[in-house]
Amino acid sequence: MIEAVIFDLDGSLVDSMWVWESIDIEYLGKFDIMPPKNLQASIGGRSFTETAIYFKERFQIPDTLEMIKADWNRMAWDKYTHKVPLKKGVRELLQYCSAQGIKMGIATSNSRELVENVVAVHHLEHYFSCIITGCDVEKGKPAPDVYLAAAQVLKVNPENCLVFEDIVQGIQAGKAAGMKVCAVYDRHSEYQDAEKGRLADYYTREFTELLKADIWR
Repeated sequence: MIEAVIFDLDGSLVDSMWVWESIDIEYLGKFDIMPPKNLQASIGGRSFTETAIYFKERFQIPDTLEMIKADWNRMAWDKYTHKVPLKKGVRELLQYCSAQGIKMGIATSNSRELVENVVAVHHLEHYFSCIITGCDVEKGKPAPDVYLAAAQVLKVNPENCLVFEDIVQGIQAGKAAGMKVCAVYDRHSEYQDAEKGRLADYYTREFTELLKADIWR
């Protein structure tokens, strides 16, 4: 039985992957650097701090890690506040889980500041019992650390948790944690769809289609 649901944030709970492509172009442009085509694939799943380290080392960014992360938070804040919507069917799914007594948490590679902003903007605070970020644990995705930490806070065994993830590295993290994983469609990871379907236990294009599925048993 599924006793807890743990959501990835970007591309799973909210439609926000486009934000980071835009920010990467703008941020690296300050240093006269053109983002390589494989950048998003290279950083997928990394924690906010791990991504800052990657940028600093790969692109020889002179700023400190804290300055890099502060710049990203500043650049993303307005977009997350005003331009990032929930994925279709999310609110209905949250209501369903709440009615069934299923615990809910968020396990994300994003910064805590932006996650808490998104949750507050959409008035979702009462649904989530925990928010775990990649910076709260030793290793980001595809390591299982964030999901295991979330399960521990929720006080649910990993095998009774269901993860929603939109990228391969996140699906790998959920499976490595011993959890069931539902792959979520997102156009920015559409090129990974075949592998996502192979790795995950389930796949959904829209959350409302899960309300009457056997995914919960």
